[in-house]
Amino acid sequence: MGSLLIQNAWAVVTCDDGDSLLQNANILIQDGIIAYMGPEPRTAEEVLDASGCIVYPGLVNTHHHLYQTFSRNLPQVQNLELFDWLTALYEIWKNLDREAVYHSSIVGMGELLKTGCTTVFDHHYVFPGGNSCALLDAQFAAAGDLGVRMYASRGSMDLSRKDGGLPPDSVVQTVDEILRDCQGAVEKYHDPSFNSMRMVALAPCSPFSVSAELLRQSALLARSLGVRLHTHLCETKDEERYVLEKYGKRPLACMEDLGWVGNDVWYAHGIHFNDEELKLLADTGTGVAHCPISNMKLSSGVCRIPEMLALGVPVGLAVDGSASNDGSSLLEELRVAYLLHRLTSSERAPSGYDLLKIATRGSARVLGRTDIGSLETGKAGDLFLIRRDRLELVGADLDVKSMLGTVGFKGPVDATVVNGRVVVRDGRLTGIDEERAVREARAAVRAYLSR
Repeated sequence: MGSLLIQNAWAVVTCDDGDSLLQNANILIQDGIIAYMGPEPRTAEEVLDASGCIVYPGLVNTHHHLYQTFSRNLPQVQNLELFDWLTALYEIWKNLDREAVYHSSIVGMGELLKTGCTTVFDHHYVFPGGNSCALLDAQFAAAGDLGVRMYASRGSMDLSRKDGGLPPDSVVQTVDEILRDCQGAVEKYHDPSFNSMRMVALAPCSPFSVSAELLRQSALLARSLGVRLHTHLCETKDEERYVLEKYGKRPLACMEDLGWVGNDVWYAHGIHFNDEELKLLADTGTGVAHCPISNMKLSSGVCRIPEMLALGVPVGLAVDGSASNDGSSLLEELRVAYLLHRLTSSERAPSGYDLLKIATRGSARVLGRTDIGSLETGKAGDLFLIRRDRLELVGADLDVKSMLGTVGFKGPVDATVVNGRVVVRDGRLTGIDEERAVREARAAVRAYLSR
């Protein structure tokens, strides 16, 4: 794989256990792993000049729906809440094919890379006609072309409208079909080794689109295969009412009965947990992917992040699907999270630096990874650089640890490195021809939405 030297960085925000901040430092990455960090000169096959730059650990996205990149900003759904929003959009999503998934993944993950995200978890659960293999193939192909670290999921739904769920019949499968495809996806793609670029989780969609049997069997299968579990939970009051009426229990109690708590489980959103449920999450190490912009856009509520952090609940940051966010920038998510919790929790809110750590080491913990999330020798060479010599950062870099939360950063970063490879240089993707990607993606959007 070779070696890369990040040379003469003005500051390096490590997010390590000691919250170290290095000044005038070099970072040597060999074969994808950080081999040295400090002031001493080093040599490498490739040198990236970081003079005047702030270096941050690569951001880690813990929940996304990349296919939704091609159904964002549609006027007919802008003022809808979750259940009505989903019902309307399933009529579009049922037309997904490999081309739409590949190009939407290029666009979504490309934006994430350009805004400092180096690891992407995607929750894909819409498989028209059971076309599981081709769509996951498309996602991993896009990730490979871009050079991003990909953590995919084999999502699933088995309750259509005729069964009391929300999706149309064409995008659901039987439990047996789903379990067969889940095992196949893990066997084909999942690499559990240190510094892995490709991992897979099992991820039934949500309590209102899957059966209790699918949830139970997915948990058993995931643990037999040694992979993690993910789903949406406690996102809205409508979901809470649905689960109470159907099962006679609150959503988390229902999931606990089905084997869905533990340090190998994380939930997207997690807005409407009560005090007792937050303690259960903390005691069991069950994680939460915090999606503030999506939660705000769909009027779902405000996640209780200050209480979660105080209890020790594992918390990561996420952009959620582009159709409920209308973008794929974890940097934007970081600042919005800071502002949202300042508004709702005042002095109890996490600081700007707390939010950076949630988006890096917190997200890594939620994904069960110890090789990413901070800049330390022996960890993955995932990072991004921002130049200080720009008008909009004058006076903003007095506290570089908090800056991305308190001041924020708009637009593409100057460089992004994944696994020791420069995948964004001068704000441009290096793995693909961006102009060609834009043309092809626009054509794919038109073809997809015209069906």
